[in-house]
Amino acid sequence: MVPTYEKEGFELNPDAVAERITSKTRAILIGYPANPTGAVMPREKLIAIAELAKKHHLIVISDEIYARLIYGTEHTFFPGLPEMRDTTVLLGGFSKAYAMTGWRIGYACGPAEIIAAMTKIHQYTMMCASTMGQIAAIEALKAGENSCMEMVVDYNRRRRVIVRGLRDIGLPCFEPKGAFYAFPSIKNTGLTSEDFAEKLLTEEKVAVVPGSAFGECGEGYIRCCYATSMADIEEALVRIKRFVKKYGVK
Repeated sequence: MVPTYEKEGFELNPDAVAERITSKTRAILIGYPANPTGAVMPREKLIAIAELAKKHHLIVISDEIYARLIYGTEHTFFPGLPEMRDTTVLLGGFSKAYAMTGWRIGYACGPAEIIAAMTKIHQYTMMCASTMGQIAAIEALKAGENSCMEMVVDYNRRRRVIVRGLRDIGLPCFEPKGAFYAFPSIKNTGLTSEDFAEKLLTEEKVAVVPGSAFGECGEGYIRCCYATSMADIEEALVRIKRFVKKYGVK
């Protein structure tokens, strides 16, 4: 595991990756835009990671499921970097870009020999994608592009509202550049991430995910999803404000 930090924009530090490569390392797994932080990796840092992969003869597995959900910046597809096409496995899907979460239509793109080896395992360990999901995915490709762009515009509007609202409440919040999550710090409440999430759910009926669910570095944060209506976001902010006022900001 390689930690990321808010002070660095939750971006993966290539030097930290280099320090963790050993003789047993076979691949580097990355995921940007990121869940839960909403961070987006700049091209220059991805190039540095690509150079590490080439130096140590590593496969890069790049989870880019949120690639279409970007705000005010650009997404760099890892296999599009120089000399990385033949050593990258790109993971993607329809769940996020076409609002098909739960329908589980995903895909992997990569060198033929790697995909063939993956298929040997996959075909005997997973059920096939549902007929409904496959038909919906085809329709999304044929007719969903305008809807996708409209959705991103609306997500961006909600993103600004929830980030501003959390900051106004007194919860410092990193500005997400992708995906549909805000990742505010709750350290100044004196509560752990898990306690904050459980008490907020019990007392105010607002569901968030404790940052600790994503690893040790997530402690002191909560994940708030803004893939819901503006009305629900605004009501949630009212309830979170009441909750934080009750426990105080230290």
